Amino acid sequence: MTKHPKAYLVGGGIGSLAAAAFMIRDGCFPGQSISVLEAMPILGGSLDGAGNAANGYSLRGGRMLTTDNYECTWDLFKSIPSLHNAGMTVFDETVRFNERYKAHSLARLVDRRRAKVPVTSMGFSMQDRIELLKLSKADEQELGASRITDWLSPAFFDTEFWYMWATTFAFQPWHSAVEFKRYLHRFMLEFSRIETLAGVKRTIYNQYDSLVLPLQTWLEAKGVRFVMDCKVTDLDCSSDDKVFTVTGIHCLRQNDREVIAVNDGDLVFMQNGSMTDASSLGSMTSAPAKLTKADSDGWALWEKLAQGRPEFGNPAAFNSCISQSCWESFTVTLKRPAFFDQMNRFSGNEPGTGGLVTFKDSNWLMSIVLAHQPHFANQPDDVQVFWGYALLPDRVGNFVPKPMAECSGAEILQELCGHLRFDPETVESANCIPCRMPYITSMFMPRERGDRPPPVPRGSKNFAFVSQFVEIPDDVVFTVEYSIRAAQMAVYELIGIDREIPPITPHDKSLRTQFEALVKAFK
Repeated sequence: MTKHPKAYLVGGGIGSLAAAAFMIRDGCFPGQSISVLEAMPILGGSLDGAGNAANGYSLRGGRMLTTDNYECTWDLFKSIPSLHNAGMTVFDETVRFNERYKAHSLARLVDRRRAKVPVTSMGFSMQDRIELLKLSKADEQELGASRITDWLSPAFFDTEFWYMWATTFAFQPWHSAVEFKRYLHRFMLEFSRIETLAGVKRTIYNQYDSLVLPLQTWLEAKGVRFVMDCKVTDLDCSSDDKVFTVTGIHCLRQNDREVIAVNDGDLVFMQNGSMTDASSLGSMTSAPAKLTKADSDGWALWEKLAQGRPEFGNPAAFNSCISQSCWESFTVTLKRPAFFDQMNRFSGNEPGTGGLVTFKDSNWLMSIVLAHQPHFANQPDDVQVFWGYALLPDRVGNFVPKPMAECSGAEILQELCGHLRFDPETVESANCIPCRMPYITSMFMPRERGDRPPPVPRGSKNFAFVSQFVEIPDDVVFTVEYSIRAAQMAVYELIGIDREIPPITPHDKSLRTQFEALVKAFK
């Protein structure tokens, strides 16, 4: 009996789970021959969602979804059964949910007077329009490692457009001009509706419950082996005749070291880098610990592989400046409806229809979002959960006299109530869990061509990268789609699957989309 080759996936994030699914669905790879090696005790990577009503819920973040883009994501989830609606796929469930709860923000920006900022105009001057057009038309080779500030004047960063675009996608002025340009093209359809977030789609629950668990359940039913608490520390490899081949995987499992032999025909997929590496949680009484790369091994394996191998990329371009890639989020668990009731009256939006509310004059540049409730599958009916984040946690607050990075959950709630002019009683008995993420926008750091490797590096025989730190022309990082597209590309190339990968929808080539964006720019 012929023994089937095996596949090993280093890391249990959405990219690895998607790769396993593509191998089974499109490559006829037996699930029993696939192993996912994950250092944490839970799968999902950055698409996490944990906790309970008693101890508080926690989300590091929530990724924006859209059914107008995300071609590979929905190609996958049209095949994955929902855990919550019998007879439906995850895609069907998501479409139905968004038909019922349509996004239309009525309070996208709020100023220091707690007044809703008019957002029908983007606030551009003619100079802003000219510079933005020039950047959007520039060749990526010309943009190089330049920053957004190298192309746009200071006044641009005080426009309504910038506050909405930056907080929707988490851009900072010092981030890569290439990534900003790619976003302008990939999400040109959103340009004309950025003030309402009408193009944003949401899953029925948080993305761990709605995307990760259904995918994990499907893979388990196919026989995929999940090896938890397994940290991969090194790879044995050979480079004969300039062909790179992985021959062994060094693991640390519950303090026991072992080496997995990678035989001829076996495949290895690795997550290189992590945007949630070295994350830390705080509490109502304490701020999150300030962890760095030294406190986590998330980058170490990529750095080892890339040493002396330029075709494997340059991790230092992304993980060398925490001060420029760090921000902080917070998740609030409420057992009284007062806060949600007041937010409904103030914003005019029911939970799940409003999207981000950004406090434009906040020193921290704070935003919150009230999702449809329940937001967790195990959330009781009398409990509400909302999420928020701030792009500038190193700055002193408007109502709390210290940086957000030094604040407890109680102090973050104090700052939030100050901006909303809400009485502290509205968050009485609330549990706010802050989360510091030093590398959360590391993918946006300025980079040179070659700093990100392709999913299958040049000369690789049995090895591929699956992450936010690979190069996919024209697509945008910091999206679920990027990880899933990278997984599909890697699997199809290594296995030789003769099926077209869903192409990126060229909304930016549509004359109607271009016209609507132009009209919006001149309002």
